[in-house]
Amino acid sequence: MKHLTFAAGVLCATGAFAQTPELTVYTYDSFVSDWGPGPQIEKAFEATCGCDLKFVTAGDGAALMARIRLEGERTGADVVLGLDTNLTAAARATNLFAPSGVEADYALPIEWSDDTFVPYDWGYFAFVHNTKLEHVPQDFLELARSDLKIIIQDPRSSTPGLGLLLWVKAAYGDQAEQVWKDLADNIVTVTKGWSEAYGLFLEGEADMVLSYTTSPAYHVIAESDTTKEAAAFDEGHYMQIEVAARLASSKQPELAQQFLQFITTDAFQSVIPTTNWMYPAVMPEGGLPEGFNDLVEPRNSLLIPEAEAEAVRDTALAEWLSALSQ
Repeated sequence: MKHLTFAAGVLCATGAFAQTPELTVYTYDSFVSDWGPGPQIEKAFEATCGCDLKFVTAGDGAALMARIRLEGERTGADVVLGLDTNLTAAARATNLFAPSGVEADYALPIEWSDDTFVPYDWGYFAFVHNTKLEHVPQDFLELARSDLKIIIQDPRSSTPGLGLLLWVKAAYGDQAEQVWKDLADNIVTVTKGWSEAYGLFLEGEADMVLSYTTSPAYHVIAESDTTKEAAAFDEGHYMQIEVAARLASSKQPELAQQFLQFITTDAFQSVIPTTNWMYPAVMPEGGLPEGFNDLVEPRNSLLIPEAEAEAVRDTALAEWLSALSQ
């Protein structure tokens, strides 16, 4: 009798465990690192959803798009987090994503009315350097004329890499390919993603690395280190708005929608500045940390509209490949 009672208890416990819904979110590597926002967000969301939030990494942001395209409706993802406005037109064209059902009071530099993609942070691309650098270039042309060594990311796998292509294209138009030809001998290496590139920079492998104007805030807040700065370029800086969206094929559509709404709450947004080191899409109740006060503010804000970004991306990528292959 005791054996039967124990067995029944095991069956009940197993059944309860099996009934816990699981939400799978595809994202980029740094988001779920020990120092990234993933661990805190997972804990906070699971406390409200009665579910198991599972992050699955797929390299960097642009690699997410490639994986979703490859998997199509057979994807195991319920939500994708880590695309940006340079990729949303391509993502929308797949017809794999469903309306978000989310409304929020966004604190973005531009008006946001997209009914599919939910922004969770934003920032400006910039080249980060050590303060000991004697002469900091003030634009891409000056950088190309210098003997400074830089590390950038591959635009085919990385959203910062893609953002750099569009930054140069937005600033120089038809002259972009020549700019890349002039920059070619400054490039030490092209990495698949941001984490690898920034790590190499910190190891002293280059003078500058493609990152964000907000990156120095990490060193100030987390390390009390004031030796990193972002170079202010006269052409202006290209904006990145990172977004999340739910898959139409999700087996947990209500939970996926709940997660997208959770993105706009203080529990999510307050984590972003000091873990993803970007500006939050919705201003947290406590505002921004003190280390964000003295960051570079671009003279001009550059952003190619979503409707144009895909066509411009194809042209810019061809120019980049041609310039770097010579």
